[in-house]
Amino acid sequence: MKPYKNQDPIRLVLADVDGTLVTQQKVLTAKTKEAVGKLREARIMFATTSGRPPGGMQAVIRDLNLTTVVAGFNGGVFVTPRLDPIVTRDLPKEAAARALELIREHGLVAWLYTDTVWYVKDPKGPHVDRESRTVGFGPEVTSDYSPYIGQTAKIVGVSDDREAVAACEKVVQEELGHQVSAARSQPYYLDVTHPAANKGSVVDFLSAAYLIPASSVATIGDMPNDVLMFENSGMSIAMGNASKEVQAQADFVTDSNEEEGFAHAIEHFVLNQITSSRGTL
Repeated sequence: MKPYKNQDPIRLVLADVDGTLVTQQKVLTAKTKEAVGKLREARIMFATTSGRPPGGMQAVIRDLNLTTVVAGFNGGVFVTPRLDPIVTRDLPKEAAARALELIREHGLVAWLYTDTVWYVKDPKGPHVDRESRTVGFGPEVTSDYSPYIGQTAKIVGVSDDREAVAACEKVVQEELGHQVSAARSQPYYLDVTHPAANKGSVVDFLSAAYLIPASSVATIGDMPNDVLMFENSGMSIAMGNASKEVQAQADFVTDSNEEEGFAHAIEHFVLNQITSSRGTL
């Protein structure tokens, strides 16, 4: 963990969803809901960001009674809680086409998302059923992604070969680093989005939208793509299920998402406004 030196009070909490806010079974626990309620009682705003499409966060929005801007596709699309679009950041057309090529060359399966539709080539492919359960809707099947390249909000490279996913991430970052944002949202998912669509930019967007300095924003997450929001916020909290590398980039480490880590983090770090130099549960 990093030394915690921030002196500003936390006024907004920004949470990742999968691996953080929900359990492995995609459940919002009673303690998680209670923790969000306690934030409201303390007049601390709460917002979410995820690699999911906005439509895939409807249950979270409803069950937590969210009133803040929602950041889907890691900041590729910002919507109201009613899913009305605010900002959409599509991938540059040539970069999207090249990302698809690189994903294929590394043996990964590619999915393509517009702001409203999820496209796959094989509905029986790896993790399609899992993703359908997670986001609450199924994909459209197509044999050709080219008609949608100009309106691509996100491309996902999918594989259970985690080394291949990591290798593809590195190559996409090196070749297309100034044209896209590429980071793993899960060990088996490589998310490719607009270069400004990353969770660090979500902190900046919410800070500007709600006139809250970034130093008064707390962020909590579990994956490498959460590190950018750690870097841009005043307080950062890694989940206990995060890798050691991700935990090393955070100010604090809580329990896992299977052990009420989110609720514990809110109670012990945010609501207590921790001022010690470092801490863990």
